[in-house]
Amino acid sequence: MKIDIIRSTDSWAAMQQEWDELLQKSHLNLPFLTFAFQQAWWQHQGGGEWQNAELYIITGRGEDGALLGIAPLFRVEGQLYLIGSHEIADYLDFIARPQDLDDFVRAVLGAIKADENSAQLTLYNLLDESKTIESVKAAVQAAGLTVSEETLQPCPYIALPESFDAYLESLDSKQAHELRRKMRKAARNVLPVSTELVSEASELDQALDDFFGLMTQEEDKLKFLTPAMRAQMEAIARAAFAGGWLQLVFLKVGRQRAAAYMNFDYDNRIWGYNAGFSNAHAQLSPGWLMMAEMMQRSIEDKKTVFDFMRGDEEYKYRFGAVNRYVKKLTIGR
Repeated sequence: MKIDIIRSTDSWAAMQQEWDELLQKSHLNLPFLTFAFQQAWWQHQGGGEWQNAELYIITGRGEDGALLGIAPLFRVEGQLYLIGSHEIADYLDFIARPQDLDDFVRAVLGAIKADENSAQLTLYNLLDESKTIESVKAAVQAAGLTVSEETLQPCPYIALPESFDAYLESLDSKQAHELRRKMRKAARNVLPVSTELVSEASELDQALDDFFGLMTQEEDKLKFLTPAMRAQMEAIARAAFAGGWLQLVFLKVGRQRAAAYMNFDYDNRIWGYNAGFSNAHAQLSPGWLMMAEMMQRSIEDKKTVFDFMRGDEEYKYRFGAVNRYVKKLTIGR
């Protein structure tokens, strides 16, 4: 396998089509690994999380020049990380077909070992189902490197059934009863309660302004959403919208947008990315209503999974989620 290291954005941009084509065949097809997401992250470098980062994308090609593997990395002061590390992208990984992954991992580790300016590789947010974990463990000894593994966070998800009634039946009986009660209450509200999916490019600017306005009604998210981080989040949203996989859903009370979820509708799954809620309509339990709407919509659209991604917030389990985890591998000399 021929290894190259991409250090310039121009060379990276030229890979866009083959990058995404390989991702569709990869052992894990994740929205955070799309060229669009990765490029949006790099332009803002995690909302200012990283300083003095330099591009260090390792690619592997076959004898015929076909792209077989991508390690989307950057380097800071001798430390290598996956692009997207580690707050903005919930899941990260190498990109390769299952049958090419072991060879590619060995080649990547060999290239890093040969580079005296790269002291350590840290792989954040690898799903526990990722084949990369075992590939790295198998390859480090031959490469003369070491590896340590750490479990970071749970990532609750729901395998969706064939009908919304079946979904409700899968919940704890008290939870299902309370959800139905809140839905009936919303239906009787003086002002009509409805949902809105943003689908037109002309609506996106105002929709994003409203979404971020809802986010900042929570104190923690107000602190998180610095100007640099807002620019980062907006770039990601616009990249996902251009790619056709942004799901920006609002709950409206009358004409007012009272709650919102920004999700990714990608690879027949819904990936719940972020949310915001108006304090003015707390009595309607907008979080419950939004979850009910999104579950029903996802099931009707034949999605296979609703992925809440990182975090062990209690509401995720109330709505039927079960855990998987993300891990961190640290590879050193």
